[in-house]
Amino acid sequence: MAGDDGVPEGVWDEYQWERFLQQQDGKAEKYMQLLESYLDNPDRDEIIAREMGWTQLLERQDWSAEVDALLDEELDAEDQLSESESRAADAFQEHPLYCAAFALTIWIDQLFDQSAALQNQPAAVKLATHAALASAKLAAALSGDSADELGMTIAYLKRALKEISIAMEAAAQLRKPTGLISLSQYVALQQRLFQVRDGIVSLMGQYRGEWRRRFGPESSRG
Repeated sequence: MAGDDGVPEGVWDEYQWERFLQQQDGKAEKYMQLLESYLDNPDRDEIIAREMGWTQLLERQDWSAEVDALLDEELDAEDQLSESESRAADAFQEHPLYCAAFALTIWIDQLFDQSAALQNQPAAVKLATHAALASAKLAAALSGDSADELGMTIAYLKRALKEISIAMEAAAQLRKPTGLISLSQYVALQQRLFQVRDGIVSLMGQYRGEWRRRFGPESSRG
């Protein structure tokens, strides 16, 4: 059954997926902060359940098992995405864009091996971290492109684009004003970063075009 905008019921667009992923990020981050704050508190699990809004647990006694179960339930959708990623592992690993992103992470690792001074530099750590995150987001994006997952694919591509943009900022910090990498290294790094960034932008355009083809121009929501 299709909705008023032509999108079948239960199929999310990129904006719905992005809001959902942001909510899941926030819940996971809040849980980890609470766990760290109350790690040694004997009432830890009760406090966490209350702070997380898991009111159905407040009259129960087996806190550890129940809290873990609730967290699993909160993140169940992401677990399903992970299962989907595993099933399509071979497909995304062969995708040229993912190969370029993965090759970028390997190149950065080799750059670190050549210069031990980079390993403790904040900008270098930022570069490596966000390049790796971009690769991971691409893996999630490229794991499925069915009608039900198309919005998710675009949402993850947007996240990958954000990560690679941060990596590009970090690369610039390594060259100027610090001069921690040579001009030739910087040029090679920029070429790889731009290759991934431009590939993501192009792929987002393709998937958005496919969304419009399937559901019509009026189906995109902001």
